[in-house]
Amino acid sequence: MYDVHGLRKALFTSSSLLIVGAAAMAQSLPSDIDPATRSRVPEVKRSEMKAEDRAIYDKVAGADRTTPMLGPGGVSLHMPKVAQAMDILNQYLRYDSIIGRRYIEVAILVAAREFDQQYEWTFHEKAALDAGAPQATIDAIKHDGPVAALDAKDAVIIRYGREIMREHRLSAATWAEAEAGFTQQGALEIAAIMGDYLLAAVLLHAVDQHLPPGTKPLLPIQPRPAH
Repeated sequence: MYDVHGLRKALFTSSSLLIVGAAAMAQSLPSDIDPATRSRVPEVKRSEMKAEDRAIYDKVAGADRTTPMLGPGGVSLHMPKVAQAMDILNQYLRYDSIIGRRYIEVAILVAAREFDQQYEWTFHEKAALDAGAPQATIDAIKHDGPVAALDAKDAVIIRYGREIMREHRLSAATWAEAEAGFTQQGALEIAAIMGDYLLAAVLLHAVDQHLPPGTKPLLPIQPRPAH
C-alpha cells in the first residue's frame, strides 16, 4: 500500500524547496530584471500582438511556445519587423554561410568574446565543439591566447575579429588570408556573421540578459570600472 501521509509530506517538502529555490533565484536577480525573461523586458505574448505580427512570432518563437523565449530572439520580438529581419539574416549566416558550420561557430565565439557577452558565449561554446572546432581554438578565443599554433582558418578568423573590433580596421594581410582560405564571398561573410552576433550582443547587454536558472556561465569576464 502507498504511504499516503508520507507521500503528502514528501510532496509538501518538495514544493517548499521549489518555492524557496524560486524565491532565492528571484532575489539573486537585479531589481530591474523580469524573473520570467531574465532580462529588463517582459515576455512578448502572441495573443497581445497585432494580427499582422503573429506570423513573425510563429517563425521566430514557434506558434506552440508555452514558455518565454529568452535571448536575442525573445528581445527582438518587441520589434517585430526587426525580429523578422534578424531571423532571416541569422538563419542564413548561422546555418548556410559558405564558410561552413565549424568556422561559423568560431566567428560567433570571436564576436561574443570581444563583447564579453556571457549569454551568447555560453550557448555557442558547445555548438562550436559539436561543429568540430577544437578545444584549443575555443580556449585561445576564451582566454585571449596566441593563435599561431591553431588551424590556419581558425587563426585567421580570430585575427580578423580582433583587428576589426580592437583596432577598427582590417589589415591587407589578414584580408588576403581570409580571402584565400574562404573566397571573397566567404571573407565578407565572416564580417557579416560577426556583425550579426554583435547586434545580438548589443541587444543582450542593453536588456542585461541573464542565463537561465541552473546554467553555468562559461566565459570568464573581468569586471570593468563603472563609467
